[in-house]
Amino acid sequence: MAIADLSDIDHIEALLQASARAGAAMSYSEILLALGHRFTRPKMRALCNVLDVVDRRAAAAGQPELAVLVVREGDGLPGQGWWVGRDAPVDSWTGAAARALVAQIQQRAFDYWGKAPA
Repeated sequence: MAIADLSDIDHIEALLQASARAGAAMSYSEILLALGHRFTRPKMRALCNVLDVVDRRAAAAGQPELAVLVVREGDGLPGQGWWVGRDAPVDSWTGAAARALVAQIQQRAFDYWGKAPA
C-alpha cells in the first residue's frame, strides 16, 4: 500500500466522499490506515488540520461537511477539534444528544454523496 501525504487534501476529501457514498463513518485509525499510516497522535492531528480544510471547501461548494464522518472508535463520535470548531459547550460532546446531532449531520453527507455521481 502506498503511503499518502497527510497534506493531500484532494485524496483525503475523495476518501471521505467514498465513505459518504457507502453510508459509513470511518474511525481515525481506519482513515489513517487507508492512507498507509498507523495511528499516532501527531498523524491524527495532521489529519484533523486537513479535515478542517475539507469542510471549508465543502461549505464553499454548497456541499455537506465531511469531517463528521471521522470518529473515535470508542464512542463513534468526532473528536474534540470537531466540537470546538462548532463552538459547542464541552458538556454537549458526548451522550445521546451528541450522537443524535452527529447522526443527523452524517446523514446529510450520506444522502448528498449517495446521489452524486462517483
